[in-house]
Amino acid sequence: MSEPTLPATTCTSVSAQLALPDGTASASEESDPPDTQRLQEAMDSCAQTGDDTVAVKLVADGSSDSFLSGPLTIPQGVSLVLDSDVTLYASRNPADYQIDGSPDCGTVATTGKGCRPFLSASSPNAGVQSLAGAGGALGRIDGRGGSDMLGASRTWWDVAQEAREGGFQNVPRLLQTDGADNFVLSDVELVDSAGYHVYYANGDGFTAWGVRILTPTHARNTDGLDIDGATNVTIANSFISAGDDGVGIKASAQKTAHVSVFGNHLYGTHGISIGAFTTGGVNDVIIRENTISGVDAFGEASASSVGIRIKSATRFGGTVQQVAYHDICIDQVSRPIDIDPFYFDLRGDTTPWFTGISIDGLTATNSPAGAGSRLNGLDSQHPLGLTMSNVRVDAPRVRSSDAKIAADGVTFGGENLELDGDGVTLATTEASPAPMSCVFPPFPGL
Repeated sequence: MSEPTLPATTCTSVSAQLALPDGTASASEESDPPDTQRLQEAMDSCAQTGDDTVAVKLVADGSSDSFLSGPLTIPQGVSLVLDSDVTLYASRNPADYQIDGSPDCGTVATTGKGCRPFLSASSPNAGVQSLAGAGGALGRIDGRGGSDMLGASRTWWDVAQEAREGGFQNVPRLLQTDGADNFVLSDVELVDSAGYHVYYANGDGFTAWGVRILTPTHARNTDGLDIDGATNVTIANSFISAGDDGVGIKASAQKTAHVSVFGNHLYGTHGISIGAFTTGGVNDVIIRENTISGVDAFGEASASSVGIRIKSATRFGGTVQQVAYHDICIDQVSRPIDIDPFYFDLRGDTTPWFTGISIDGLTATNSPAGAGSRLNGLDSQHPLGLTMSNVRVDAPRVRSSDAKIAADGVTFGGENLELDGDGVTLATTEASPAPMSCVFPPFPGL
């Protein structure tokens, strides 16, 4: 997959009418976001019927460089393109996102399906993009997850924290698609989402390239880039600081396959994760040349950092196979390698089976006290099938069960891998891991 470009044709440009240097508008503007209708009308008037894609550009006008909107739907053949000096702010009003007949948006309830996403798409050949400006500046979409909801003294993130005590938070995702084939997300900055930043579901053809996600690690359940039931996916050259999975690869109902994740840098996340929903099956995934740090872009260490992870449970499990990791650099992470089919011990009648997994080139350094890895299969009939080579993890602790593992040049805590868990078969050599050169770049612009 090559780097995406902007649409050759601009259908229309929409000029900013607001200047919000601190991200806060007037009371009347906050209660009735002034740009919702005109942005939606601009995109609807540019919708395409064929395979073409045109741009709807958001541009600054003098000192006015801000847009404030409620939820928007991106139609077929339209890419919403932000100039590098423009910010699109999401409404803080829960009523703007409310789904009729569902739990109140902005509350904790027995389900978490009360809010519409800020941006949504369900038609092909759409996108959200920006063009880098001087000094690498990108157009920004700000979910304002850390700001008080309108009429309340708590933030969207506070609601998510409250849900730890039971129930589900009802907060909007920043961008969600369903069935939007050939969706492009490129060179745009996504900031402070209330919930998941990006959720691409049930589509064929998704490219995320040069994306910057900038949200603190303590913002609960703010996944970076998630795909679910997706095929032909590329996630590349992006910087992701978020409060949950940095990259999440799921298969809730439909198969996810033909996925490439390369050249990305993650900060303070739960790592590059497959699962927990794998019911539809995951196969043909290549994850290479990524860096994963347990400290977020603001310098805060994650309380539950992960490097590479495959997770599921018998409540929503399926087969995960043909997954290849190459040249992964991990630093200051509590669980460098975490492969486990017993996610929160959520029980059901499905079969999470991880097989054909390979790790060729992985280095984990500066692991915090108590750090460890897991290499678990489900049972003797569905063992983990794992091949490792050139792997060096400084944390010595490894737990394993029901696994068939071949290891060549693999050390944990400076010693060759040794495992004695139930149902574990280990074929290993005493070769030393090949040296890897790891560079962990700072988050751009900070």
